[in-house]
Amino acid sequence: MDEIIFRPIGHVRSPFKTTAEIPQQSIHVPDLEAVIEIKEEFSTGLLNLDKYSYIIVLFHFDQSSGYELLVDRPRGGSPGPRGVFATRSPHRPNGIGLSIVELLRVEGNQVMIKGVDMLDGTPVLDIKPYDPGLNPVI
Repeated sequence: MDEIIFRPIGHVRSPFKTTAEIPQQSIHVPDLEAVIEIKEEFSTGLLNLDKYSYIIVLFHFDQSSGYELLVDRPRGGSPGPRGVFATRSPHRPNGIGLSIVELLRVEGNQVMIKGVDMLDGTPVLDIKPYDPGLNPVI
């Protein structure tokens, strides 16, 4: 397998200090605020991000180790195991996470968000604008 190397563009500053505190998804803490601190060398890339109400945050599950391809859902759902790619488990082959959060404002290299489900210090790999009008109707 070819190796792919990512370099974080910043880190999350959230109230969650341990993995046990993190909600299953950001929709479970819609009013909880946090900050994404972007490294100064990437801060110019934030220009016009504030034109969006929501953003997609791609991050690395840096506190997670190992993975299983079949997992049991810890919070219920259909009985029996599921493939890891049919879950939001942090224990994944590449440890990449995705959250859609509300963008409150951008100040310099700081991106203030609401609805955080990431651990304090989580490395951020990328930020993308979220536009629900671009999603196909299923």
